[in-house]
Amino acid sequence: METTNHLRGKYAIVGVGETAYIRGAGRTTRSMATEAIKRAMDDAGLQPGEVDGMMSYSQMDSTLSTFVAGDLGLRLNYFMDVWGGGSSIEALIGIATGVIEAGMCHTIAIFRSMNGYSGMRFGGTGKRAAEPLTGDQLHARAYGWQSPAQMFSLSFMHHMYQYGTTPEQVAMVKVVHSEHASNNPKAIMKKRVSVEDVLNSRMIVKPLHLLDCCLETDNGTAIIVTSKERAYDLKQRPALIQAVVGRCSKPRSDMYYQHGSLSQVAGHYAKDILWKNADCRPEDIHVTGSYDAFTFTSLLQFEDYGFCQKGEGGEYVSNGTTRLGDKRPNNTSGGHLCEGYTHGISMVIENVRQLRGDVDDSCPIGPDGKRQHTHDYREGGCRQQPGVELTANLGWATPGTGSAMVMRKG
Repeated sequence: METTNHLRGKYAIVGVGETAYIRGAGRTTRSMATEAIKRAMDDAGLQPGEVDGMMSYSQMDSTLSTFVAGDLGLRLNYFMDVWGGGSSIEALIGIATGVIEAGMCHTIAIFRSMNGYSGMRFGGTGKRAAEPLTGDQLHARAYGWQSPAQMFSLSFMHHMYQYGTTPEQVAMVKVVHSEHASNNPKAIMKKRVSVEDVLNSRMIVKPLHLLDCCLETDNGTAIIVTSKERAYDLKQRPALIQAVVGRCSKPRSDMYYQHGSLSQVAGHYAKDILWKNADCRPEDIHVTGSYDAFTFTSLLQFEDYGFCQKGEGGEYVSNGTTRLGDKRPNNTSGGHLCEGYTHGISMVIENVRQLRGDVDDSCPIGPDGKRQHTHDYREGGCRQQPGVELTANLGWATPGTGSAMVMRKG
């Protein structure tokens, strides 16, 4: 396969922002999107006239870019609102770099705003349960595939059967993310949990217990992408975009179980694009942000992106490697399992902050206004990993579709 790397390091994320992660916001998605983008603009030091592009993703549960732009006083030279959930953020970042490269605009805000608890709940209840049957749902729902947990559980069960992966190993994903979240002031679920807590929580869809599943959250989140040259005139140290894979798929992404191993996910194909274009290897990465809709989704992606051998994911997620202070921490904010569910964008925000060295943890702020990171990862302490130069985001939509991105410290 021919790939290209001439855009490596040419574009950057220069601003990040979010609302609070809560349940029952009592706000419109338009209001939360406007707040998140304004926070990202302030973070970057940008005025309204300095942002001329906007993109968003949703599953018919958000607000159009043009409405939000008007609220912010922006006139757009380019906008696009796409249908999608998981894996969309990395794909849109890739599109943003191409749009700027083509000269259609110079600075793009990308947002996701969702009432994922009080509105459209992705667990298959509430408004979602009342949706009319259309498209693939005509097949899936008839066989009990109402929710993501039901749809993906085949892959998880097959991995356990094929490789002997144990529930205790997989539960460690939740345990580690809860440790990280306990040091995150904005996380919804700050309580540290044990393997026994996960296994004793009620079964949702075998092999998934309640604590194997992500949170449902109301929130708005945003990032801003511009050129490297422009980035260095702005407020923050840029996170340089080294490579992006956008919505790579297995040969049958609609019925993923019909091609290849059930436990093989789209990262098997995406890795060949990602690492070549980023000019690095999995072992070079210092921090990962792996989409944790469920504990299992991170495990499968670590294998297929090459962080460990196929079948060794259980060992990888349970041996301490992904903890803060260890070799390659994952989801240092607590991720979807503990911080809040955002369809992936919050993991990009977290990795941008890790590259800057300024995650908003529980460490004290010094006289210079900067957080004084202690690197003490005990409960209520630090979540900044020292020496972060390269990060990887591993996006997930289904076992058959995924996106990814590598960023470098600017």
